[in-house]
Amino acid sequence: MFFLNGLVCAAYIVSLPALKSAHGLSDSGIGLVSLVFALSALVAMQAAGRLVSAVGSGAVLRRSLLTMPPLLVALGFVPGFGWLLAVVTVFGLVHGTTDAAMNAHAVGVERRTDRRVLGSCHAAWSVSAVAASLAMGAMAAAAMDLPARCAVVAVVALTGGLFAMRHLRQPRPDDRERAPDVAPPRRRVRWSRNTVLLGLTAAVLMVCEGGVLGWGGVLLHDARGASLTLSAGALTGYALGQTVGRTLGDAAATRWGARSVFAIGGALGIAGLAVGIGASEPLAAIGGFAVGGLGLSVQLPLLFSEVGRAASDDASAAVAVARFTSFAYMGILLGPGLIGTMADMIGLVSTMSALVPLLTIATAVTVGFSLRRR
Repeated sequence: MFFLNGLVCAAYIVSLPALKSAHGLSDSGIGLVSLVFALSALVAMQAAGRLVSAVGSGAVLRRSLLTMPPLLVALGFVPGFGWLLAVVTVFGLVHGTTDAAMNAHAVGVERRTDRRVLGSCHAAWSVSAVAASLAMGAMAAAAMDLPARCAVVAVVALTGGLFAMRHLRQPRPDDRERAPDVAPPRRRVRWSRNTVLLGLTAAVLMVCEGGVLGWGGVLLHDARGASLTLSAGALTGYALGQTVGRTLGDAAATRWGARSVFAIGGALGIAGLAVGIGASEPLAAIGGFAVGGLGLSVQLPLLFSEVGRAASDDASAAVAVARFTSFAYMGILLGPGLIGTMADMIGLVSTMSALVPLLTIATAVTVGFSLRRR
């Protein structure tokens, strides 16, 4: 599920520079597109927790996997800016629902097996992001237009979705407590202080990640003179670093503890972003983004796991994860839009540079307070 969701989303992200050029948009215009996507996803996430609790995460994922690929294709054919915003709105709604459902499914697996798997699940997203970005870059180099590139990725994602959803477990009525899908909660789930605090921390972290994913390629293309093919390397390098870090992150956190792994990841993330944003050579910047992805890769899965394990049962965990997802992805979804607005005022390089101290503060606060008791 994580792989297929990442495949479609990465194809959309890599297409932003091309959409910007095709529709003659300014930085604030493409920022508005990202903002509409973000708001739509956040609206969907608010309802996703109860939806997943009522019908199960598997049932939600089966439907969303069939909906996202056609929406990606539609992005390549929209005739104007208004139609682009309309398609992005629906795309954001489906993505927000999918994101909450797949994380709830993974948390259910962790709760039943009592071992960390969220890092590996998020690694699958990173693998798909690398695959999609490389494929989109290669197709652009081969002079394929944007609609054709989107259609190729959509066919792959749709085929994978049809295969994968056959293996999503559908729980029996008496098997709800053990299944990844969760039962309707018997009582109202209250907002917990822990969920809110960890969610705010994740929101700050995801502003940094959203900045790289949404604007790293634009920065290389506009400020560093990289080609469209090379500018896709910002996302590729970051996703490669994420893949390595998340593949090893579960074992590292089990051996050395979440607090130590979170602190080391933060230090690498700070150094990597500083190089990626500040380097004048595109290849050096791509290397910096790769180190930043390696460092930041472990942080969000650790916070997801913390929220899910703190819940009393699977139903409460599903609601808590959906709420936490709203906080966490508020940063990655709203961040690119806010960065676009600030870039028009003070410049893209200056705006992106502000992410380094922001990440430093978030890491220090989390290591010093949020993870101390664990």
